Amino acid sequence: MSARSANTPTPAEFTTAVEGFRLWPGALDAAAQADLVGAVFARLEAAPLYQPKTPGGRPFSVSMSNFGPLGWVSDRNGYRYQATHPQTGRTWPDIPPALLDLWEATVGGPRRPDACLVNLYREGAKMGLHQDKDEADLSAPVLSVSLGDAALFRIGPAEGGRTVTLRLDSGDVCALTGPARLARHGVDRVLAGSSRLIPGGGRLNLTLRVAGVSPR
Repeated sequence: MSARSANTPTPAEFTTAVEGFRLWPGALDAAAQADLVGAVFARLEAAPLYQPKTPGGRPFSVSMSNFGPLGWVSDRNGYRYQATHPQTGRTWPDIPPALLDLWEATVGGPRRPDACLVNLYREGAKMGLHQDKDEADLSAPVLSVSLGDAALFRIGPAEGGRTVTLRLDSGDVCALTGPARLARHGVDRVLAGSSRLIPGGGRLNLTLRVAGVSPR
């Protein structure tokens, strides 16, 4: 699976809410989406979704897991990457090859991702404005894949100021690159029932990151 060449936009088509934010609307067709959902849920059997807590002890409204050598976790000890699932103690499953192909087809670069954060948004879940800054190399892009229910995604400059809201539909792919790498972003709302792709309903967000410092 990869981004369909016919749907890969030219630079002029990128949504420029923040300089460096890149959007490929409809990058994955229906068959590619279904295949990817199957690959994700197969791996979640080995790394089950769980509900993390903030360092202050408040539970997230989304359920999370990870794929790859490193996984992002949050608990009373803070935000960090680690090699094992916080509940099972097992290493994370591999990143689906289709996602690595998608990385190469979109952002590429000298290094491949070593972490894939899996967020499942059921009805009512959201994500407040935040920055992705727990990675060792903040110059590497972050690639995000939307599957299932549509989401109202909000993004604004790293230094603060006006934010812009746009709708992300199933199969859309976006990236934080360059000046947008530390953009503030979040999910205000998931439009429940807008897709039947995810078993049990909801939205899957898969975020590919270069978290560690090991070479490609």
